Amino acid sequence: MTKQELAYQMQKNASEVEDALQQLLPKENANNPLTQAMRYATLDAGKRVRPFLVRQFARLYGGDDRIAMRFGCALEMIHCYSLVHDDLPCMDDDDYRRGKPSCHAAFGEATALLAGDALLTLAFSVISTDPIATPAQKCSAVMLLAECSGWNGGMIGGQMLDLLYENKQTDEQILNAINDGKTGGLLRCAALLGCIAAHASESEMRAAEGYAKNVGRAFQIIDDILDVMGDRATLGKPIGSDAENNKTTFATLYGAAGALKLAKDYTDIACSAIEGYDGSDLLIEYAMMLLNRKK
Repeated sequence: MTKQELAYQMQKNASEVEDALQQLLPKENANNPLTQAMRYATLDAGKRVRPFLVRQFARLYGGDDRIAMRFGCALEMIHCYSLVHDDLPCMDDDDYRRGKPSCHAAFGEATALLAGDALLTLAFSVISTDPIATPAQKCSAVMLLAECSGWNGGMIGGQMLDLLYENKQTDEQILNAINDGKTGGLLRCAALLGCIAAHASESEMRAAEGYAKNVGRAFQIIDDILDVMGDRATLGKPIGSDAENNKTTFATLYGAAGALKLAKDYTDIACSAIEGYDGSDLLIEYAMMLLNRKK
C-alpha cells in the first residue's frame, strides 16, 4: 500500500460518506436555523476518519459495506456534535473550526448547542432504523455507541477528566485516561462498529480494539504537538490554546520530541495488533499517515 493509494481511498471514502450524510441529515429549511446548523456542522468538511475506520474494519473481516456506511455516518454525527460543543464559549471558546467560523459563531450559541444535541440523538436513530443490519447488530451498535460516547470511560467521560485536570499537574497515566475517552473512545467505537458489521470473532475484535486504542493515543499526542508547532492556516483553527489555558499535554510534559517518540511507540503497537490479517496494509499505512499528519 502506497501513500498515493491510501490518499485515493481516503478521498473516495470522504466523498461517499459526504453523499450518505447528505441523505441522512434533515433537509435544509430556510425557516429553521436548526437544520441549517446541523448541516453546517457536519457537511463539506473533515477527513471522515471515523467512518473510514468503520468501513475498513468491516472490509478486513468480510462485512457488509452498506451496514458499515450507515454505522460510520452515525458515528460521524456523534463526532461532529462533539466538535460543536467543544467550540462553545463554556468549553474551548473557539470561533473557528475546519477553516470556517465555528457553529456557534455562525448561528449563535443557543442554536449551536441544540444542533449538537440534535446530531447526537439523530445518530442513534440512524443505527436503529438501518434497513439491512440484523436486530442483534443494531442493538450491539447502539450499546457500543452509547458506551464509547458516554460518561463512563467514553468521550464525555474523557472530556470531564480533561476539565477536572485542566489546571492541575498530570502524568502520563492521567493523560492516557483522558485521551482514551476523549479521543480514543470514538476511534475504538469505529473499529468495533466495523467488527459488528462483519460479525467478527472475539480475537478479531480484540485486534481491532488494540489497533484503535493505540492509534487514538498517538492521534491525540500529535494533536498536542500541532497545538504547539502547527500552522493555523493548515490546521484551520487557532494554535496555542493549550498553553493559553495552562493545560498539561504530552507536548508540555515531555516536549515535542519526547511526545513524538511516544506517539511512534503507540503507532508501532497499533500496527502490530493487526499486521497478521490479510488486507491490513491499508490500516497500517493509515496509522502511519495519522502519525505524520500536519493537520
